[in-house]
Amino acid sequence: MPDATPDTAPPAEPPLLTVADLHTHFPVRSGVLQRVTDHVKAVDGVSFTLAPGETLGLVGESGCGKTTVGRTLLRLLPATSGRVYFDGHDVFAARGAELRALRRDMQIIFQDPAGSLNPRMRIASIVGEPLQIHGVCTNKDELRARVEVLLERCGMPKAAADRYPHEFSGGQRQRIGIARALALEPKFIVCDEPTSALDVSIQAQIINLLTDLQEEFGLSYLFISHDMAVIQHVCARLAVMYQGKIVEEGPRERIITDPQHAYTRSLLSAVPEPDPRRKKERVVFEGGAG
Repeated sequence: MPDATPDTAPPAEPPLLTVADLHTHFPVRSGVLQRVTDHVKAVDGVSFTLAPGETLGLVGESGCGKTTVGRTLLRLLPATSGRVYFDGHDVFAARGAELRALRRDMQIIFQDPAGSLNPRMRIASIVGEPLQIHGVCTNKDELRARVEVLLERCGMPKAAADRYPHEFSGGQRQRIGIARALALEPKFIVCDEPTSALDVSIQAQIINLLTDLQEEFGLSYLFISHDMAVIQHVCARLAVMYQGKIVEEGPRERIITDPQHAYTRSLLSAVPEPDPRRKKERVVFEGGAG
């Protein structure tokens, strides 16, 4: 009887984040008594995994449910059904100290840098607030020093700490938002359209900053965007959403060069061609599952 061949392949690393059959429905109310007559299925059975240090791009047109996915898995919105596991923990079942620890490790960068920063708070208070809430810094001088380090790491001067959000440009406000998300040294960040409200020249700077931070801190990103041109520069793996469902998922190169779903082909055909001499045929998606 021949000897069994030993399995020398390294064990697969477990995913950092697992989203299983996630549903998020919003009630539609009508009539004088505002009874629930229907539901909007914003997220309708979404499943995916995210490895440590990976960036997954969640792409689709406005209203397809991609932002709702990000906010639901962070428990900023209530899920209708489904499971989310983060680093071995059931996110939806977590309570008390377990939930508090999960919130430290899971952060978000919002789409609108102006709307996500309290206009009545100085930048030192905005960036330092998570550190105070979670008891990371209790000493005033230590807190100030930590805030200044975070601001500088995100490309802002120390002096920005004493100013208010309205004194900064959109790109600078987004850097402040990134510093706030980074404050608790999370493992995972939802990047919810972090460049869509910015000029094209500033978009590249923010993308480069996020890439540098990922390499430095080993971060995992769920990068949400409607812009396929941005997504394909940032993400190694893509998931395409349409009407609350993921219709196609796979490695970036395969999705871009050999898209299987008509909706994906339509998104790719809408990416501007930098060479005006080359003409691109526009693919119009008529809807449906094909």
